[in-house]
Amino acid sequence: MRHFEEGLDRGGRGGGRHGGGGGRVFGHGGLRLVLLQLIADKPRHGYELIKEIGDRLGGSYSPSPGVIYPTLTLLEELGYTTMDESGGGRKLYTITDAGQAFLADNRAAADAMLARMQDAGGSAPGRPPQVVRAIENFKMAVRMRLASPLSDEQAHAFAQLLDQTTQSIERI
Repeated sequence: MRHFEEGLDRGGRGGGRHGGGGGRVFGHGGLRLVLLQLIADKPRHGYELIKEIGDRLGGSYSPSPGVIYPTLTLLEELGYTTMDESGGGRKLYTITDAGQAFLADNRAAADAMLARMQDAGGSAPGRPPQVVRAIENFKMAVRMRLASPLSDEQAHAFAQLLDQTTQSIERI
């Protein structure tokens, strides 16, 4: 996985220490611009933003909630977005007029970041995009489930399911 603050090189790759030499995906302020653009396209929940970025990067990077939510809070504090609680405690983010103006003032940088994301999003040879997407969805589901404590019974059932899934994959 790549960190989010280094820039992509011209080929869409980072140069850091994680994930196949991957560096940080977003340069200073880049994540803010990407989030604002995605929210400008349509109001979204944090999870949807995480998934959309992961999809656009072909599964090579998926930002963690620990990266996304503080940035969304900052955008709200800056007056660039508003947040409304929807059912189940989910937060829906919408861009404000000030956010639209900021995005317009930074259009070239936002467009460049989105273009780099598209370039970086090509899937690796031998990795069909639907498989990469399914893996990212699986990782997110595991992270979200493990965010809450498991009883011993749940932990055994969880481990058994993972073992069975691994064995099924090995048989393909």
